[in-house]
Amino acid sequence: MRRRLFVVFLVPLAAVLVLLGGAYGWATSRSVQQAFYTQQVGDLGTFVTSARQALHSGSATVLDGELRRYRELYGTRVVVVDRTGRPWAPLEDASLVLDEPTAGKVQLALSGRRGDLPEPVLLPWQFAEQALVEPIVDDGDVIGAVVMSASVDAPRAEIERQWIVLAIVCVLAIGVGLLVVVRLATWVLKPVHRVDLAMEAIERGDMDARIADDTGPPELRRMILLFNRMAGEIERVVSRQQEFALNASHELRNPLSALLLRLESLATGLDRSWDAEVEATREEGRRMTRILDTLLGFARGADRAALSEPIDLAALAERRVAAWRDAAAAKGVSLALHLDGPLLGAADETITEGALDAVIDNAVKFSPAGSAIDVSTERDADGCVLAVRDRGPGIPEDELAHATDRFWRSASTRSTPGSGLGLAIANDLLATVGGRLRVEAADGGGLRVLLLLPAAEAR
Repeated sequence: MRRRLFVVFLVPLAAVLVLLGGAYGWATSRSVQQAFYTQQVGDLGTFVTSARQALHSGSATVLDGELRRYRELYGTRVVVVDRTGRPWAPLEDASLVLDEPTAGKVQLALSGRRGDLPEPVLLPWQFAEQALVEPIVDDGDVIGAVVMSASVDAPRAEIERQWIVLAIVCVLAIGVGLLVVVRLATWVLKPVHRVDLAMEAIERGDMDARIADDTGPPELRRMILLFNRMAGEIERVVSRQQEFALNASHELRNPLSALLLRLESLATGLDRSWDAEVEATREEGRRMTRILDTLLGFARGADRAALSEPIDLAALAERRVAAWRDAAAAKGVSLALHLDGPLLGAADETITEGALDAVIDNAVKFSPAGSAIDVSTERDADGCVLAVRDRGPGIPEDELAHATDRFWRSASTRSTPGSGLGLAIANDLLATVGGRLRVEAADGGGLRVLLLLPAAEAR
């Protein structure tokens, strides 16, 4: 954004300075040249009068002294030629041979025509020395001409000085503009940067992050005020959620512990044929305890990255399929397990079990009686995959992207009881351990839901 501010402010400023500076430079150059030629024309007229009198008298003595003094004072050479075009005064220039451009101007003047002043030039180095020639007319006859050749070093130096001053002014203006833009950008962007830092802090879990600085434009100060209010409300909501999770987890542990104790008491009165059922019930109780422990960890703000550990996804899938067989059989649905040996993934066992249970529950709910659900494990280039494939009504291709949205139900299955939370919960659970959920249309009908998890690092 700072770069965009520089472009928005400095580019137009530089363009304006170039246009105005160019116009001023051209005007300055033209003014200096016009002043120079005006002075030369005035002096040239004076020498024309003196030269007319000298040519009448036939003596160049007085005129010769004037021309010498003028040359000594101003460094400008003035030569008077007679009607034949030969130098006549000063006396030491009597043998002077005029260069070709000057000789052409002399012939033009001797024909009675006055030459035009040189055209002004823009650049100082283009301003070169040029001779001015004025005819000497006496009673309508041209009796000679005055040739003036002045050095242009002084006006050229003046033009260069003006251009240097102009360049310095432009550089200073751009520098001031740059300073103003930097200060403006800092004034505007500093509050925005602090908002960005506060948002990053809140994203990391620092819910009490606030912005204390009230500098910047009034609009940004209002935005900071609203941000602090929003952050406070978010902190209150998250705090209430954590309190609820802590209270619910704590309150559930007591009846769960009592239930497990009752189970142990009842187990002592059963014969050995009930041992498998009792052990399965104990395992579900222990699993409920692990779920409550995980919920407590989340409520206390535990680092979710620390939850990831190597687990055997094949063994986990085998346990959960066994736990779901009776529930599936009650609906006339069978569960088939397809494993290809152990598969180590980096995840939390309780969270992965919860996500897989939500997916299997969804598959059992929508599978017709007499069908089968396939649960398989595999490894791909991105990690580990737990796949659950049912043979229910499925979801149209254009609706698959909404399958993990909360409370979303496909139009074809809205008559089936449910809240539309199963796959959404599974996706959220997997996200806490770096995984995700992908829903695909299965070949031959139904859905294929993939639980994608990172693979455990080899040790």
